[in-house]
Amino acid sequence: MTFSIVGSDPVTGDVGVAVASKFLAVGALVPFVRAGVGAVATQSYVNPNFGPDGLRLLEGGLSPQEVAARFQAEDPGIAQRQFGVVGAGGHSVTFTGPACHGWAGGVSAPDVAIQGNILTGPGVVEAMHVAWNDAAGQPLPRRLLFALRAGDSAGGDKRGRQSAALLCAGPGRGYGGLTGDWVNLRADDHADPCAELGRLLDTFDLLFGRPAETRELTPAELDWLRGVLVRQGHASALPGGPWDAGTEAAVWALYGTENLEERYVPGGQFDPVAFAYLRERFGA
Repeated sequence: MTFSIVGSDPVTGDVGVAVASKFLAVGALVPFVRAGVGAVATQSYVNPNFGPDGLRLLEGGLSPQEVAARFQAEDPGIAQRQFGVVGAGGHSVTFTGPACHGWAGGVSAPDVAIQGNILTGPGVVEAMHVAWNDAAGQPLPRRLLFALRAGDSAGGDKRGRQSAALLCAGPGRGYGGLTGDWVNLRADDHADPCAELGRLLDTFDLLFGRPAETRELTPAELDWLRGVLVRQGHASALPGGPWDAGTEAAVWALYGTENLEERYVPGGQFDPVAFAYLRERFGA
């Protein structure tokens, strides 16, 4: 009842799952990830235990193939199940039970497992695999979503659309660098959930992305920013001239209220993405 892609990035160690379905809140049941361990998608008469159990087994040293063998040996409903597993090291496996509703099937290769059931045909999985390969080098969330949208465009779930989700993890990727939990986005009930997931990822990248580059503000830009800080109540008054401690404290407060703290850089350096957002938000 779902099509999904499970992937890993061999360069960064990131892992993730993207999934879509004619099913309410598919992201609540299908994707499971753990930084440094791997990712699992469990679908088709879902056995939700496959997610945490699969990650636990991977963390304990089993390969994805060994995890798949355990699932097949121990689950009496395995004939109607479907799953994909990718370890953080890139080994992968996909499984489709013989009693899954057609069209059902999948493909696995290093760093990726793609699977789906009740699809319009095998072209869905094939299009996802081509898109995954074409997007090599992109950040993992973008690569997974690109492949998911290719499957959607190729026909996707033959019953229609309802929900989609993107779940990714990686070492130090979490908020403030404090955890490995990274992207966790869901369109639970939407007419075009894959497109909505794209919009959400754009917003996520703006608010939670980290600076790729920084620069100092020009004197005119710094004067404009100080005016914003005063108007927004983050300072009663600020001096002109070079960057100072009072301006820094006020900028940190502004970034916090605008949910831009992941893009904050101390010492008078600015992320151009964050500064462009502030110019649009408060007027040039």
